[in-house]
Amino acid sequence: MELEIRLFATLKDRAGRNTIAVTIAEPADVRDLMAAVTENYPRLASALPAVLVAVNRTYAGEDTPIHSGDEVAFFPPVSGGDGLSPPTFFIVTTGKVDLDDIHARLTRADVGAIVTFSGSVRGQTQRDGLPPSTLYLEYEAYQEMAELKMAQIAREIWARWPLVKGIAIVQRVGKLSIGDTTTIVACAASHRDQGAFEAARYGIDRLKEIVPVWKKEVGDDQSVWIEGDYRPTEADN
Repeated sequence: MELEIRLFATLKDRAGRNTIAVTIAEPADVRDLMAAVTENYPRLASALPAVLVAVNRTYAGEDTPIHSGDEVAFFPPVSGGDGLSPPTFFIVTTGKVDLDDIHARLTRADVGAIVTFSGSVRGQTQRDGLPPSTLYLEYEAYQEMAELKMAQIAREIWARWPLVKGIAIVQRVGKLSIGDTTTIVACAASHRDQGAFEAARYGIDRLKEIVPVWKKEVGDDQSVWIEGDYRPTEADN
């Protein structure tokens, strides 16, 4: 069978394209697929031990079966839904975000508190291996899977903080300048002491673990894709 594999971030740069194709015999699993990619795309070989694999928008292990027609994606560790109760709002967007609009989506008669985390682009990162000064960031996402994982985060929040009334998660992609908003996680509750602060902190931390979004820091003479070190497994589905 012939499979098309979607590539993101550093893998896309290595291959010089967004997708690659391989032909493997059936039955097959992720281990067989990785072997075929190693053989056919040597420029990707050194990166494959750290690659995360998604099959049909869920994290896959080496023994996960692969079938003709499956949607397969390879990507590095991220930088770093049905059955949902309203109000919720999950989106990956290139557009600017309006905090008042997001809060309005979460507001209802029994909501008296909304706790919001808002991330923005820094001009100076001061970390080893990165440009000393950042001109702008480029964000990329596996959008279809990213919004599914955002919904999963909401379900995880409700399991821990059942008094949280509503959740919004927004991730911007594309070229973002210094000071631009990059990410918003907002959690609503009847009162401030009903888990909204803890839920918002959990939401941004979890987003950086399992939502497939990456950023490239661009400086005067250097650009670097930022990768995390958390490796989601099938247990994170």
